[in-house]
Amino acid sequence: MAGKSFFSGVHRSPSFFRSVILLASLSLIAIIIISFSSSSSRCAPLLSRYPNHTPYPNPNPSPPIYSFVESLDKFLASRHQPPDHIDSVASLEDLDDSIWSGEMERLQGSSPSDLWPGISSVIRVYVYEMPSKFTYDLLSLFRDTYRKTDNLTSNGSPIHRLIEQHSIDYWLWSDLISPESQRLLKNVIRVHRQEEADFFYIPFFTTISYFLLEKQQCKALYREALKWVTDQPAWLAFWGRDHILPVHHPWSFKSVRRFMKKAIWLLPDMDSTGNWYKPGEVWLEKDLILPYVANVNACDANCVSENQPRRKTLLFFRGRLKRNAGGKIRSKLVEVLRDAEGVVIEEGSIGVAGKEASQNGMRSSIFCLSPAGDTPSSARLFDAIVSGCIPVIVSDELELPFEGILDYRKIALFVSSSDAIQPDWLVKFLNSIGSKQIRRMQDNLLKYSRHFLYSSPSQPLGPEDLTWRMIAGKMLNIKLHIRRSQRLVEGSRGVCTCDCKHSNATRAS
Repeated sequence: MAGKSFFSGVHRSPSFFRSVILLASLSLIAIIIISFSSSSSRCAPLLSRYPNHTPYPNPNPSPPIYSFVESLDKFLASRHQPPDHIDSVASLEDLDDSIWSGEMERLQGSSPSDLWPGISSVIRVYVYEMPSKFTYDLLSLFRDTYRKTDNLTSNGSPIHRLIEQHSIDYWLWSDLISPESQRLLKNVIRVHRQEEADFFYIPFFTTISYFLLEKQQCKALYREALKWVTDQPAWLAFWGRDHILPVHHPWSFKSVRRFMKKAIWLLPDMDSTGNWYKPGEVWLEKDLILPYVANVNACDANCVSENQPRRKTLLFFRGRLKRNAGGKIRSKLVEVLRDAEGVVIEEGSIGVAGKEASQNGMRSSIFCLSPAGDTPSSARLFDAIVSGCIPVIVSDELELPFEGILDYRKIALFVSSSDAIQPDWLVKFLNSIGSKQIRRMQDNLLKYSRHFLYSSPSQPLGPEDLTWRMIAGKMLNIKLHIRRSQRLVEGSRGVCTCDCKHSNATRAS
């Protein structure tokens, strides 16, 4: 009856009230269980498609290994070499039909986030199982020879150290093929059916083969790798536009890479003069810049705090003072900075002593000079970042890694080559930077350092993670070009492009 309490006018025993409370509690528990089951069922379709994918990181991960050699030893010891066979895949027509069916399923799905990786948290990568001569054999060759200290390039650079600097292919591949339970990156998963893949990863170690094989042997291996990949139905389906090719050293794969120029190249930089890459081979919309592997040990928060009182040097540089192409700016900088107060410029040396000298110099300096090398980029930039030394970048054509995610203005100073080579200009400029700005940039360097430290296992927000985030951002544009190219007929309008080509301003006049 309206206006009356349920209990009004009626006497109830204490046991009755206990029963009511118990019943209410059980009802509440039942509601929570039903709600949880319902919410879990909404996630089931995505997880059921990828049974090996777990949404949470391993709660007890192994400590990360940052050394390439140490990680490689562990990797090779824990894995058996795969069989030398070509994957059994569907025909080109069947693969195209399967891909279309999967896309339609996503388009008609209940969640907009399932559409494409550009707006989804997970991208799917198919890793080719190439014959071991392209993968494990080359890694073993490096491991078995890296102690040879007399193995140098024509300009005196230690070959094995160069390979380590450009070992991004190892770090990405070893993470992708690790058991899912051991991986910490959850924005990218490996799939084993080609029609499920958003991207295809080519695990060929182009830099190791370039430096450690005889010239003709290397060229022959390049041709074999080219044929192996371009014979795959997935490559033929879209002319390789969704394939990822690591060519992080500018010389690697150079003799045949023009035949794979529609693939996504993982590069150290983009030289537009034609010295390293031909016109039309590389551009930012298609390819991706990845950081070098640092030569020095990272300086963590405790290290930065301990070394802060030691940072007395205004500007530090240690490395090759004479380089080719854009690196000719170095000799000009030496002329104008020689004997300047607070400036230390030294010729680099190889080996442990050289590494320690560079590391100590960067940790005791406020600014670190980062001029162009033979190419616009140099590993020295990333050495400075992980050392807490503010980079002073003098390289007019430099393209930077992950610039869609990271703002380098917060951690580095950018100086035009024309200003830098003016007598006294650079020192006066650096002395004009206030202590508050210096401290702010040093704090930002400590925060940014994690983004440039390759490791095993790969860490969230490390360079491997940011690589996949950047690639995911390219997905919709790649799909646009794929679909457009598939429906063109004779007489169709070509794609409008803007290739901006400038002379290398860092060249010495």
